[in-house]
Amino acid sequence: MEIGNFGYYWLDTWVMSNVIQLATQDFCRRYLNRTNDPCGRQYDQMTQAARSVPANIAEGNSRHATSKETEMRLTDVARASLSELANDYLNWLLQHEDAPWSVKSDIYYKVAHTHLDKPTYKDDVQHLSSLHILTQKHKFDEWLESKNSIVAANCLLILCDRLIMMLKKQLLNQLATFREEGGFTEALTAERLAYRAEQSAKANAPSCPKCGKPMLKRMAKKGINSGKEFWSCSGYPNCNGTRKVE
Repeated sequence: MEIGNFGYYWLDTWVMSNVIQLATQDFCRRYLNRTNDPCGRQYDQMTQAARSVPANIAEGNSRHATSKETEMRLTDVARASLSELANDYLNWLLQHEDAPWSVKSDIYYKVAHTHLDKPTYKDDVQHLSSLHILTQKHKFDEWLESKNSIVAANCLLILCDRLIMMLKKQLLNQLATFREEGGFTEALTAERLAYRAEQSAKANAPSCPKCGKPMLKRMAKKGINSGKEFWSCSGYPNCNGTRKVE
């Protein structure tokens, strides 16, 4: 398996999203029934929202090299799905005349500060990453495996909130990279201009009269010179120097 194609296996956001998905599937199996969810709609909505999070993180990260815009959009979709799921757990607490644990409580602090281990995969990535996800999930079993749905819902609400903040930070990092490196379109343009400059140098193209950079042969698309070739500065649009083709 090539690491470059599966970089998301190393993301804490992807690991945490899998923990939440597994815990949500277990929560729905244990606590949703024909009485409180007669049509199974709540079950479907919650499990699908939970599935959407790791799926979009994985797909977004896989598009990093070709489209940073798509990567950011899919990361934001994952964040939105997680917000929907968090609201379902909040609603569950309210339905049972309960409220989320106070951020000042000891139990909230313990769940919120149970940290994930860093992955240490080598060559057997899918196998080792799966074991890693299960190990991280077991860190929260004290609350997730509780026979009290209020405890499990509170734990999952905290995990959802944690992951939302992690994804916001991931989005900011992706935006910073986009600002620095540009997106796929910008990369293609730069590559095309670099190739043209190389070809111009091989063809002994003249230098720009304004800035001295090698010039590129272009075709006028409009005006009285439409259809005629001319030399244009390779630094365009920063430089608009031109020469006539002899």
